[in-house]
Amino acid sequence: MTARAALFSIHDVMPSTLSAVERIAGRLHDQGIHKITLLVVPDTGWDNRSLERLAALEQSGADLAGHGWRHRIQRIRNFRHWLHSTFISRDVAEHLALDRKGVIALMQDCADWFSAQGMRIPTLYVPPAWAMGDAKREDLDALPYACYETLYGLYDATGRRFQRLPMVGFEADTGSRALACRLWNGVNLLPGQSAVRFSIHPMDFELKLGKHLRGLLEREWQPLYYGEMLATKSRTEDQHNTVS
Repeated sequence: MTARAALFSIHDVMPSTLSAVERIAGRLHDQGIHKITLLVVPDTGWDNRSLERLAALEQSGADLAGHGWRHRIQRIRNFRHWLHSTFISRDVAEHLALDRKGVIALMQDCADWFSAQGMRIPTLYVPPAWAMGDAKREDLDALPYACYETLYGLYDATGRRFQRLPMVGFEADTGSRALACRLWNGVNLLPGQSAVRFSIHPMDFELKLGKHLRGLLEREWQPLYYGEMLATKSRTEDQHNTVS
């Protein structure tokens, strides 16, 4: 049986989580998973030493992606944001606290931070809690990122197309969240589906679904970078168009 393709990302990469991120990267490497994407939060106290550790992770094969700015909100903006905060994101969905102009500025600030550190601007941007907020597709097309991840899949700004991809997550610190995640994961791991995204947070191995996560990692996967996933999709569509 052919191994199912999978995208592996580690969220909330910041100086305070680096030790946990390094341990998770080591676990993934031990399982033969070397294609990993790190979701980096810029304005979280990076210094020379923590930047060196981030560079070492990149040199080990990890891709870097933008992931918000501070990963914390200053206010609840409206009822929609309150619902999202209460049932999903708590205090991390930065985009929902901002208007359209503010969201665009935040994403540009994130890209500029990488440039200021002498790094390349990431091709991938993932809004905290996958909440894009008021940004429109034309806004995303004008920003320097090539790809954006949402809860339901990937938006390829270069090809201007959206690709649905199932995702599994493990950030469950309460019984109700653990149950919701297990149900969600069960649906997204059903046979016959496309590549699956693994969304791993720094404390997931210590939380209620740690055993579930470890069990899934022991399965056989075909790890891909996000760029490879988009390239594969593009080639498939080109072949289909040629045949048609």
